[in-house]
Amino acid sequence: MNSRTSGIAALTLVALTVVGAPALAQDTEAQTLAGAISSGKGTVGLRYRYEYVGDDNPLLVEDAAHASTLRLRMNYKTAPYKKFTAFGEFDYIGEILLSDFNNLSGDPGRSDYPVVADPKGPDLNQLYLDYDPNADTRIRVGRQRILLDNERFVGGVGWRQNEQTYDAATLNMNAGGNTEFKYSFVNHVRRIVGSEVDGGRHRVDAHLLHARVKLSDNWAVTPYYYYLDYQDAAQFTLSTATFGIRATGSMPVGENKLSLVGEFANQTEIAGNPVSYNANYYHLAADYGLKNGLSFGLAYESLGGDQNSAGAAFRTPLATLHAFQGWADRFLATPDAGVNDLFLTVKGKTGKWTLTGVYHDFSAEDGSADWGSEFDFSAGRKLNDQVGLLLKAALYDADQHSADTTVFWVMFTASY
Repeated sequence: MNSRTSGIAALTLVALTVVGAPALAQDTEAQTLAGAISSGKGTVGLRYRYEYVGDDNPLLVEDAAHASTLRLRMNYKTAPYKKFTAFGEFDYIGEILLSDFNNLSGDPGRSDYPVVADPKGPDLNQLYLDYDPNADTRIRVGRQRILLDNERFVGGVGWRQNEQTYDAATLNMNAGGNTEFKYSFVNHVRRIVGSEVDGGRHRVDAHLLHARVKLSDNWAVTPYYYYLDYQDAAQFTLSTATFGIRATGSMPVGENKLSLVGEFANQTEIAGNPVSYNANYYHLAADYGLKNGLSFGLAYESLGGDQNSAGAAFRTPLATLHAFQGWADRFLATPDAGVNDLFLTVKGKTGKWTLTGVYHDFSAEDGSADWGSEFDFSAGRKLNDQVGLLLKAALYDADQHSADTTVFWVMFTASY
C-alpha cells in the first residue's frame, strides 16, 4: 500500500469512526488536543447522478454518453484548540451500471464517447488548518475551497462529482468598518479530473486579492486582482493578470425588489504566456423579484477576443464554468473571437418544487459570427430533511460554434 492510499484509508477510518461522535460547539475551546479531536463534528454525504449527453460532433464514434455515478463524501472538523481548528474531507466516486462516457481518464474506448468529466476513484478533497487569532482574522493553510463572488473567476466547480480545490494559504480579514479583505497564495490547482490524470493538477504561483467594501445596507463594491503564473509549459497560455471591479445592490420597487450587478475586468498576459493580448470583460444584470417568489432576470456578459489572433481571448481557468454560458458546457474555453452572452432567466416555485428556466443567445465579441443559442431548465425539491432531488436539462442549438448538444441529469443528494 503506497503512502497516498494509506493516507486515504486512514482518513476514511477516522471519518467512519467519529461521524457519530457528539459535537462540541465550534465557538467553545477544547481544553486538550485530544478533546478537540474527539469532540469535533463529522458528516457523510451521498450524491447520485445520471447524466446523458447527446453530441452531434462528427469526430466522435459514439454520439451519446450515459454516466451513472455515485459520490461518497466524508468530512470531519475538530473543535477549536488554542485558536486552531483542523478540517479534512474525503471523496470517493464510483460508477454504477452505466459507464459509456469519456471521463477523461484515458482508459481505452472512453474517448469514443462525449465527455462527462466525473472520473472514478478516491480524492482527498480538502485538508487544512485554520488559525483564528481574533474575531476579525482567519488564516487557513492547506487544501481548501476558494469561492470568490459568483465564482466567475475563482470557484470550486461544485457541480462536478470531483470538486476543484486549491493547495493554498489564505488570509481573511475584516479590515475595519465595512471592508472585508481576502488574499490567497495558491501553489497547486487540484482540478475536477483528479490528480491521476494528465493535467489534473496545475502548478501555479497565483496571488488572489479580493476586497468587499459595503457602501450601505444594500450596496457593495468589490475590487479584485488575480495574478496566475502557471509553471508547466502546457499551461503557459493560462498565465494572466486580471484586474476588475464588481458592484452589486438592490432597491425596493413597491412590494417587490430590483437587484443589479455591474462588473468590468481587464486581462493581459504575464510570465511565460506566448500570446500578447489585452482583453476586457463586461457583465451587466438586472433581476426583478416579485413578492410571490417569482423573478425575472436579464443579463449580458462579454468576454473579449480577437478573431485574427489565436489565444488572444479573455480566459477564466479557475472559474466554475458550468454556471456560465449555458449548462451544456459548450464554452469551457473562450473562442478566439470572444463571446457575448445575452440571457433571460425566470425562477419560481410551485408546491415543493423550485423551477428555473434560462435562455441564452451567443455571438462573437469580435466579428459577426453567431455562436448559437441554448435553453436550460431545472426543477428541484427536498424529499425530506436529508434527501433532495434535482432534474435538469440543457439544449444547445449550434450555429458557427461546436455542435448541437442535448444534456439532461437526474440527481439525488443525501446528507447526514
